[in-house]
Amino acid sequence: MQTCDERYQRSIAFAALFALLSSSTVGAAEHTLLPTPETVHIGHFLATLKPVLSIDSGDIVTIESIASIVPSLIDASGVVPPSAVPQNQRDIYGKVKDRGPGPHVLTGPIEIKGAMPGDVLEVRILDVQLTQDWGFNRQRPYAGTLPDEFPAFWNRIIPINRAAKTAEVAKGVVVPLDRPFFGIMGVAPDSGRISSGPPGVHAGNMDNKDLTAGTTLYMPVHTPGALFSAGDAHAAQGHGEVDLSAIETAMRGKFQFIVRKDMKLRWPRAETPTHWLVMGLNPDLDEAMKIAVRETIEFITAKFPHLTREEAYMIASVAVDYHVTQVVDGTKGIHGMIPKSIFK
Repeated sequence: MQTCDERYQRSIAFAALFALLSSSTVGAAEHTLLPTPETVHIGHFLATLKPVLSIDSGDIVTIESIASIVPSLIDASGVVPPSAVPQNQRDIYGKVKDRGPGPHVLTGPIEIKGAMPGDVLEVRILDVQLTQDWGFNRQRPYAGTLPDEFPAFWNRIIPINRAAKTAEVAKGVVVPLDRPFFGIMGVAPDSGRISSGPPGVHAGNMDNKDLTAGTTLYMPVHTPGALFSAGDAHAAQGHGEVDLSAIETAMRGKFQFIVRKDMKLRWPRAETPTHWLVMGLNPDLDEAMKIAVRETIEFITAKFPHLTREEAYMIASVAVDYHVTQVVDGTKGIHGMIPKSIFK
């Protein structure tokens, strides 16, 4: 549990970052990208997808996403009326036939002019808001963390109280929805069509609950224009996402995109007001952990050149918290939280 002093320091850090981000958005062009059959792609990333929006570095885009669920399943649940399903969701599932191999409905791609392979795309997550009054959690046969123990399809439509920022997921169990985030934020790969399911060097389906509003994400660019897409909106999720899904819903996010020619990355990284984030992604959780620790050492020694690799390894052990991001997307994730406050 956080102490009063820790909460105070965290609030000061968020206020400082907000002031910095606010000052950097003055004069930036702003765009809005809504999900329609013409502005989404389902289940994949692909470098040859035609951009649905082209912007300059520094521009701000408000992006909306829909819940990745067939409308008939929501209608059949009886939990919410048919009118609760947005018409654009019905249109997308009715008209978009090019799908897969993953299930996610992604808004984009967005071309950031000037981005080239070898660059880094800085994405400032300025705001994230829920946009509908329901979500869902789904368990698929022989999937999730315990595949042999849960062989049946299970789906629950969950009402969302946006005013209270809560959801009653089971009788007497109320979950706070105060840190919504996009499960998928990614760029196109340098290979062919890849599934939206596993995350990777393109970022993608990271399902990282720490990538909330006020966070900055850094992704290596693999194709001209970067081709950024987002979706898989999560109202709430635990680290691990063990049953395969979160409270999946629809969301609106405000992002600022900046092309960084002065950075080079192998793996995605991120920054919050209080921490630097490093990531390890691999089908083997042990290997994902090793990647995250190596990324920690590399980050610390690059940012603080007076520190040796041995000292950085020690810092990783005594001060960095490593979280199991998710274990259900094929490629598993570990992310390390490096506290800024320890560096004087």
